[in-house]
Formats: sequence, structure tokens, C-alpha cells
Amino acid sequence: MLTRAWLGLLALSVASAVLTMLHAPAALIGAGILILALIKSRIILARYLDLSTSPAWLRGFTMVLTGFAIVVFALYLM
Repeated sequence: MLTRAWLGLLALSVASAVLTMLHAPAALIGAGILILALIKSRIILARYLDLSTSPAWLRGFTMVLTGFAIVVFALYLM
């Protein structure tokens, strides 16, 4: 279970690195990196911190992190 989570985190990290090499608008690359970071944080919360056994806590942390990412992206666009 943890090995699969680790491989997923590794794949998402590679995807983030590849995303930075694309010739796309900076806002699109920034949004992609933030989305990948949110997915990575959800894997860490669910698998490493074992919040998959407590869906309410996992959902709460995900909502807070998503709100934080939206604020960060809005500040990035300014």
C-alpha cells in the first residue's frame, strides 16, 4: 500500500517536472503544478497519515488545502 503511494508521488513529481518544460502560458503551468501538488497532498494525507480510515478528516483537510491553493493561485495571478 505504501509502495504504491510512493510510486504515485514519484510519478506526480515527474509530471510536475515535465510540466515546467512545456512551452505554455505561465498561468497554465502554475495551475497544473498546484493541481498536482493537491493530488500529492491528498495521497500523503490518505496513505501516510492514514486518514483514509477517517473520511471526514480527510475531506476537511482536503477542503482547507484546496482553499489555500486557490488563494496562492490568485496571488500568483496578481
